[in-house]
Amino acid sequence: MNFITGKHLPRRTFLRGMGASMALPFLDAMVPAARARREALADPTRLLCIEEVHGQAGCNVLGASKFLFAPEKAGRDFTMVPDSSLAAFEPYRDYMTIVSNTDVKMAEAFALPEIGGDHFRSSAVFLTQSHPKQTQGSDIWAGTSLDQMYAKKFGQASPMPSMQFCIENLDQAGGCTYNYSCVYIDAISWASPNEPLPMIRDPRMAFDMMFGAGGTPEARLARRESRKSILDWINSEVVSLRKQLGAADRARIDRYLQNVAEIERRIKAVEARNLSGETRELPAAPPGVPDSYSEHVRLMFDIQVLAFESDLTRTISFKTGRDADNRVFPESGSSGAFHSASHHGGADARVMDFNKICRYRTGQITYLLDKLKSTMDGDKNLLDKTMVMWGSPMADSNLHNHRRCPLVFFGHANGQLPGGVHIKAADGTPMANAMLTAMHKLGMDDIKTFGDSTGELALTM
Repeated sequence: MNFITGKHLPRRTFLRGMGASMALPFLDAMVPAARARREALADPTRLLCIEEVHGQAGCNVLGASKFLFAPEKAGRDFTMVPDSSLAAFEPYRDYMTIVSNTDVKMAEAFALPEIGGDHFRSSAVFLTQSHPKQTQGSDIWAGTSLDQMYAKKFGQASPMPSMQFCIENLDQAGGCTYNYSCVYIDAISWASPNEPLPMIRDPRMAFDMMFGAGGTPEARLARRESRKSILDWINSEVVSLRKQLGAADRARIDRYLQNVAEIERRIKAVEARNLSGETRELPAAPPGVPDSYSEHVRLMFDIQVLAFESDLTRTISFKTGRDADNRVFPESGSSGAFHSASHHGGADARVMDFNKICRYRTGQITYLLDKLKSTMDGDKNLLDKTMVMWGSPMADSNLHNHRRCPLVFFGHANGQLPGGVHIKAADGTPMANAMLTAMHKLGMDDIKTFGDSTGELALTM
């Protein structure tokens, strides 16, 4: 055995076999060996940042009057109306911190040539709260993103300091409209002001990267063509490990391996369907990418939860859409294309139709919350130990407006966010203020300013 140290398992334990490498979840058997390290790091909070594009129907004048995003009342005694894009989160209101009325001014046009280019700079602003330089050349410049600041401080002990995922096709090459480089629309994580990080769209690529399933593309292809599961390659290691664990740890390992096997089975089913010759809704997408938006999002959420559970990473960013994308979401109940529907002209019926899309897309997060809450890490579930930050750098996409943008925090962040509250900021408050507070709650007390912040915004009452 090559993973046992003394009587106890180290927290950073891997099962290995024939090009496969699998990190384990936290087990009781790891407590004595890991106690000093865990205490030294104070059990860092997992951070998941999710960007939504095109804002929300509840952020225009009509939608706000109907409380389609922000509840009518601030504080703890708030009510979400049935048509609210947040209504699906009622079962999780104690884990939810709603922040309304904050502005993302850094996404606005600063000079005449920038007018109209809101879609092509917004994503770069979301986690940096910095104004991107208008260029199609190599001299790109935005800011260092919040998630990468966190990864630099708390993620270096993990095999992957951070992970970046997306749903739509991204092409970080060439120029986009309004003289902006496409990297601005295609990236939300920036390691430095001129270093955007690539994002993974294909669940197969994410799975293979996490579990070391073959060191080369050829090895990975050979393993898949053998029709063996990744568990087949590490079976002898699993058998040996189980003999050294107590009943609770054996049950935890079994559940974890079942989850891994189920995700791999679903990826294989998607690939088989997409390679069958049947007409695809997304013909240009890789075989591992489901045509169904909700199926794709859920697969990615499952992979992200596994990454947190096994401590492969503590920092994830997830881009769920691409600005100006015209994908249709039949499951939403609307037949309108996403970008076109967001330009609703303020008409009642069209705002409500766009709201159907917003409710559908936002509602996917309930699946993530279910998974986090049902996944234990030591004596707490992952939702207690995670900060999920969801928001958009745009508010009313009909006007390309960046004032009164949507922002919600989910999870208790290791006791830092009590939840169950709607924080309504004073007019003119930068969203960066809420993010600065979040950074402090994540342990980044040395950060005094962020983006265009003017101070902290209290996230508790």
